[in-house]
Amino acid sequence: MQLLLLLWLLLPLLTAPETANAPAKPHIIFILADDLGFNDVGFHGSAQIPTPNIDALAYSGIILNRYYVAPICTPSRSALMTGKYPIHTGMQHSVLYAAEPRGLPLHEKILPQYLNDLGYTSHIAGKWHLGHWKLEYTPLYRGFSSHVGFWSGHHDYNDHTAVEKHLWGLDMRNGTDVAYNLHGQYTTDVITRHSVSVIANHEAAKGPLFLYVAHAAGHSGNPYNPLPVSDDDVMKQDHIIHYKRRRYAAMVAKMDDSVGLIVEQLRKKNMLENSIIVFSSDNGGPAQGFNLNFASNYPLRGVKNTLWEGGVRAAGLVWSPLLEKRRRVLDETMHISDWLPTLMEAAGGHPALANLSQGLDGMSIWKTLVHDLPSPRKTVLHNIDDIWGSAALTVGDWKMIQGTNYNGRWDGWYGPGGERDPHLYDWNLVLKSRSGKAMVGLNMLPSRADQQRLRAAATVTCQGKSTQGTSCVATAFSAPCLFRVRDDPCEQFNLAEQYPKVLDLLRAELQHINTTVVAPSNQPDDPRASPMYFNYTWTNFGDYYDYSNEAVLGDIGSALMDNVEKTAKNKVIKF
Repeated sequence: MQLLLLLWLLLPLLTAPETANAPAKPHIIFILADDLGFNDVGFHGSAQIPTPNIDALAYSGIILNRYYVAPICTPSRSALMTGKYPIHTGMQHSVLYAAEPRGLPLHEKILPQYLNDLGYTSHIAGKWHLGHWKLEYTPLYRGFSSHVGFWSGHHDYNDHTAVEKHLWGLDMRNGTDVAYNLHGQYTTDVITRHSVSVIANHEAAKGPLFLYVAHAAGHSGNPYNPLPVSDDDVMKQDHIIHYKRRRYAAMVAKMDDSVGLIVEQLRKKNMLENSIIVFSSDNGGPAQGFNLNFASNYPLRGVKNTLWEGGVRAAGLVWSPLLEKRRRVLDETMHISDWLPTLMEAAGGHPALANLSQGLDGMSIWKTLVHDLPSPRKTVLHNIDDIWGSAALTVGDWKMIQGTNYNGRWDGWYGPGGERDPHLYDWNLVLKSRSGKAMVGLNMLPSRADQQRLRAAATVTCQGKSTQGTSCVATAFSAPCLFRVRDDPCEQFNLAEQYPKVLDLLRAELQHINTTVVAPSNQPDDPRASPMYFNYTWTNFGDYYDYSNEAVLGDIGSALMDNVEKTAKNKVIKF
């Protein structure tokens, strides 16, 4: 039956005549920020960190106001690349550590491979974080033609070394080669230079470009220098009183400059008019004190690696002249897994075929974006983590949270709140930015009044007091909490007692989804991955050992594996 359906879908493609005047496929630029807070961009109401280049794209395109991602790095990146929830690829628990012998499963077809099939050339600049223990897991073996950046989850922005679990080593690559020559060059600048170079050297006549720009900013660096940025850049943010927030702001401002340089290069190459630019954070921000960082999700609840809105509701936008309905705020629901089928459709592909063959969780919302139609996505699984005993699901306007991470220590509302006085927001910076000038050149930048309207519509506020609901304390043993998130985005009022039937429906849906879960693929660190064995460099250590031997990890590794398995069995979540 499935084969017949596949043939039925393919028939129009096989019989359709070629058209000589078919429009050129759009170039796709996907810019992913790391650990950026919901309140760390100007278009969501912040007047503290200047992000004029990002804001100019947001006002000229579509602000994604109910845009969800996974709560932490690796799961989000796996969802983006595969179009699947992390629970269906084994990437749902925590992050992938540099010494783990695992990666995003090789049988998963990923975004650049889909686009390459449609005639694209794909490149990546920046962070990978989807596995490097063998070369076949790294970008050049998974559809990308070039990569300048790092394989692990973080590193120092200047010396490019990564500290993980008392191990230390260099992590910067040009392709598969260790990029010793980039020592001392600031990571954001390295990523920007490669991105601009790829655009400058792209031959549009040979096909469209897919460029994945995965910034390190604003992820913290190593413990000895957690917020690495030059003093000159810090001084530009001297309006911010708290010094660590000032440093974080300087890191974000450098990333915003990078966005402007990329847009400017697209304009110089006459590629901008036929481009799609997506900007997204990978997860919510690590608020003051979390991961030695200083992001802000105000006024949302929670932080990075929690299932509250502050952990999973991200800053995001899409810009393109192909969007018929621009200069608006989209309150329709979207999930990061939707980008794969959405961009496939924008590129002239057929996401239904990908869904049939690969079992995607993502849904194409291209028509929603282009024509301002309702989104087909009504349900978002935020995650199911059987090891930590936490899960969250949104259906329509309702969200259910079961369990907690960090034993509830990051389940509240955290600073910094940031400055949100609209009178302090510098509108002239938007106009003068590289992105702003490019938008003016295309006659796409809205008027100041329309920019103000859009910014106000994308600014989330809390209700204050309510006669309904109770406070929610989510623990591994407490009853689930229920929120009407469209009206209560700050998750202040637990309505589980008032709406038991709604809660029952969400629990039933979660139970159904839970039957499809793939076991987490986490592995104990392999002691032979230590950079000290490879000239103090993080590398593809699995290519140097015979992993066909079941005892490859030795006694220590086996004991660690047994402990992980016992932990997983003892903490299976019950819905």
